[in-house]
Amino acid sequence: MSTAVDPGRLAPPTDKAAAKPPARLGDVIFSKAALGSGLLVIIFLAGVGIFLLLQGLPALDAEGESAYGEPSIWKFVGMLIYGTVYASFLAMIIVTPLAIGLALVISHYAPRKVAKPVGYLVDLLAAVPSVVFGLWGLEVLAPRLLPAYQWLNEHFSWIPLFSGGVNQRSLLTASIVLAFMALPIVTAILREIFAQTPRAHEEAALALGATRWEMIRLAVFPYARSGMVAAVLLGLGRALGETMAVAMVLSATGTGYLTLSVISAENPNTIAAFIANNYANASGAKINTMIFAGLALFLLTFIVNFAGRWIATRGPKKG
Repeated sequence: MSTAVDPGRLAPPTDKAAAKPPARLGDVIFSKAALGSGLLVIIFLAGVGIFLLLQGLPALDAEGESAYGEPSIWKFVGMLIYGTVYASFLAMIIVTPLAIGLALVISHYAPRKVAKPVGYLVDLLAAVPSVVFGLWGLEVLAPRLLPAYQWLNEHFSWIPLFSGGVNQRSLLTASIVLAFMALPIVTAILREIFAQTPRAHEEAALALGATRWEMIRLAVFPYARSGMVAAVLLGLGRALGETMAVAMVLSATGTGYLTLSVISAENPNTIAAFIANNYANASGAKINTMIFAGLALFLLTFIVNFAGRWIATRGPKKG
């Protein structure tokens, strides 16, 4: 009677770690360099936050001198935060439908020979300096919007958005400029998200008799929902921190903390524009006030961008 012997028992044990090929020198260098670059960015970010915190906190101890005529530093910075968020929110209302439509044209409607050049032109908008957008908004856009503002104020002044007089360098003008500045990044992200929709989902919808728009509504939008939210949030982060264009276009008075009017002569200021317009002539506690306002803007943009990145990393909705 013969006994079968398992060949695996006779084979010598193998060390998987020893069988693993040694890492290449180039791979090791690249890995360490990438890790070091990431850590360096985190260190710089933490350094900026610590600097703003240390230099801005003294403003809390000199409220009478540093609040620019307001009862407290908190109310003054709150006014700036209100103007910043309000202008950026208006910009997102304007840019979101434009970016979605433009991204759909590039990804699903226009022929390839047309879509690629249009995509390149939209991407090139991101290379236009802020001061150019500011000059365009101040010299070209604002005078042409003034008749529309006057008509709105004359016929719809009972609506809070169009009350309180007329100013061509209003919050709405600044928001339109911000919308054009945020358009490239929002459109680029949306275009890539829409293009990642599984082809099988689109073809299935079309095979069932759906029109092109129904296919986009039923197959593309559900798949790209999280990416669309992330794109809008990243565009919002771009608008929140904009300085020169808003400083050039917006005729801010610093009054009207709770005003809702977007065409009024009295506009709330934004943090970035306030710092750009007043830092050169500031001294003492007023510098600490601006740094404290910068700290508020730093935290605000960090939260918005972090939320956008977090939503983007979740990926498109499956199914």
